[in-house]
Amino acid sequence: MGEPLRILVLHGPNLNLLGTREPEIYGRTTLDEIGRGLEEQAAKAGAELRCFQSNHEGVLIDQIQEARSWADGILLNPGGLTHTSVALRDALAGVGIPTVEVHLSNVFAREEFRRHSLVSPVALGIVSGFGADSYRLGLDALLRRLQG
Repeated sequence: MGEPLRILVLHGPNLNLLGTREPEIYGRTTLDEIGRGLEEQAAKAGAELRCFQSNHEGVLIDQIQEARSWADGILLNPGGLTHTSVALRDALAGVGIPTVEVHLSNVFAREEFRRHSLVSPVALGIVSGFGADSYRLGLDALLRRLQG
């Protein structure tokens, strides 16, 4: 048996407020609860996770670039940067690490500006609209893809 798959889980701006921020849209599950669930899921699959959240675009980009040296995949909820950050998109394209984009809400059923993602064209796929389960589904898809 080879080395375990290593996954970087990145959470973008305002996701630290999950559980209290607009619960009618984003639910009541906290970011810590999501992280614990992902860690359990990864452990069952024999994978390792590093979870990181920042409200700062450059810090997220630094994490993506640093992941080149260790990560096999990235699970990313870019939050509001989904629709605005060419720099985040370029970082993902530049490192070439397989990435799955996730969103708690169905961004395609919301405001018009949320319906366009700059990240999606450089991602393997997108999971959107299933609340905290979007992360679980996204991690499952990423692990399956990486395991071939």
